[in-house]
Amino acid sequence: MGKYFTRSKWEYFFRVLHAPLDSFYEIRHRNAGSVPLAFLTVIIFSFCYTLNRVFAGFIVNLTDPRTVNGFSDLQSVLLLYILFCIGNWSITCLMEGEGRFVDILTVTGYSFLPLILTFIPAIIISNALAANEEVIYTLIMGLGIAWTALLVLSGIMTIHNYTLLKTLITLLFTFVAMLIIIFVALLFFDLFNQVYVFFYSIYTEMILRN
Repeated sequence: MGKYFTRSKWEYFFRVLHAPLDSFYEIRHRNAGSVPLAFLTVIIFSFCYTLNRVFAGFIVNLTDPRTVNGFSDLQSVLLLYILFCIGNWSITCLMEGEGRFVDILTVTGYSFLPLILTFIPAIIISNALAANEEVIYTLIMGLGIAWTALLVLSGIMTIHNYTLLKTLITLLFTFVAMLIIIFVALLFFDLFNQVYVFFYSIYTEMILRN
């Protein structure tokens, strides 16, 4: 496991912030990235997301902290992360993308870093804001989201060797693929549930007759 968290892996991880295109190119062509490090980034973001829902100032936070479940947040974030990567991989395979699935996992996971760096200051600042100053919190959060979106865009464009237009089209189809995957998964779950109920009813009837 240590080889996934070497000094060079950490250097490329933070290099994404100021030289994303070069870093993503190195990740694709020189295996400079680390999938476990990408997953760790997503997990840390999930933790920051939960902290924001619990500790953000009451002026900007409409969530009841008693209803927050960190484990559920982690499951949701990881599910969306993996779903996005699978959706993008399935679409880019059809559109001559050069990136591998591990590359998509890596660049997408690394792209969560700006969110981590902006969520924590936003939480702290939100507790010192007056009623008419919530725009400061919104700007900080918006900066993190926009920065992450740009990193995802540049990462997908670089590892697949796409033009900007083709990348945007690919991302649009990626979200469509995510919806299709969710729809199929729900259908499968419903079918499995019906089959289970059918055999369980047969089993129950046999037990009662005996």
